[in-house]
Amino acid sequence: MTSYWGNHIHLSIFGESHGAAIGAVLDGLPSGYEIDEEKIVREMDRRSSRGKNLATPRKEADQVEIVSGYFNGRTTGTPLTGIIRNGNTRSKDYEKTKMKMRPGHADYTAFLRYGGFQDYRGGGHFSGRLTAPIVFAGAVARQIVQQKKPDVMVGSRIVRIGQIEDKTVLSPKDYAGLRFEEPDFPVADSNLTEKMRQEIVEARAQKDSVGGIVEGYILNVPGGLGSPIFDNVESRLSSLLFSIPAVKGVAFGSGFEMSGMRGSEANDAFRVDEAGQIITATNHNGGINGGITNGMPIVFRVAFKPTPSIAKQQQTVDLEKHENTAFSIVGRHDPCIVLRALPVVESAAALCLLDLMMEADGYRE
Repeated sequence: MTSYWGNHIHLSIFGESHGAAIGAVLDGLPSGYEIDEEKIVREMDRRSSRGKNLATPRKEADQVEIVSGYFNGRTTGTPLTGIIRNGNTRSKDYEKTKMKMRPGHADYTAFLRYGGFQDYRGGGHFSGRLTAPIVFAGAVARQIVQQKKPDVMVGSRIVRIGQIEDKTVLSPKDYAGLRFEEPDFPVADSNLTEKMRQEIVEARAQKDSVGGIVEGYILNVPGGLGSPIFDNVESRLSSLLFSIPAVKGVAFGSGFEMSGMRGSEANDAFRVDEAGQIITATNHNGGINGGITNGMPIVFRVAFKPTPSIAKQQQTVDLEKHENTAFSIVGRHDPCIVLRALPVVESAAALCLLDLMMEADGYRE
């Protein structure tokens, strides 16, 4: 089993949902970069369920203890390790149903892969709880990226919750002018905020859940980052995005919509702007051509499935009795993952960008 990512920085995630602690190790970070712990706290709070009435009732402090790779406010160049203690666990919720495979979860595949020795409590290592270390690592990466190139901006917005979709298409200039700062529903069309909220409330009232789509973006990206074929920008970022539990689809730029376009429409025409910079008039390709950044905003969409843990009765199998059965999932769960996924998506983008920038700088292990 591996929980490891990166070409030039190496990210490793450890821990289980109901274990003593979870955390991340970032190996290969350059030395001498300032790390503001308050900025890490802010990102952890964005992902946390505290103060969010549409999130899971499980409230964790999510305080990161940095135990290595950090001294006198700066990176040392040695592996940077952050530990997050688990405090609010209810492992007994899973004891009675440990042999009943929860639909939509990794219970059955984990059983097949690890022969029944996996930690089944709350999904163990497969839990969305493991996104907290990703946010910690992303908060560190974002700070280093911004010290290397201060005008870089990583952000995200919600484009869909259930059946409610924000169809606003943003131009490259729009991203530079917008700041999605509303903590719960960062959307381009604010008229949809209450409709999205109601979509989640109704699903929860019906003991169900909803999914959605997050759009991530990186502004002021240097052109020329990445490599063609197997090590391209899309594949490197996608590999990290797909590590986020519940992600079932990733698309760049106009994505699948490009399949219905004519070439004359899908092609992004190159132009010279007022400042003499080469830009594209549109951004259907999401800032990437041939697997390499072209200097336009990297824009991508991430599809999240509905939270698989729902109180509604579902059909499954009991592995112990080897028979069909029905049960309802007991526990504390989000009716919609999307709301807390925004900082996770941004963290993945920041980590990938740092890895690409270190490659461009000629970094070698």
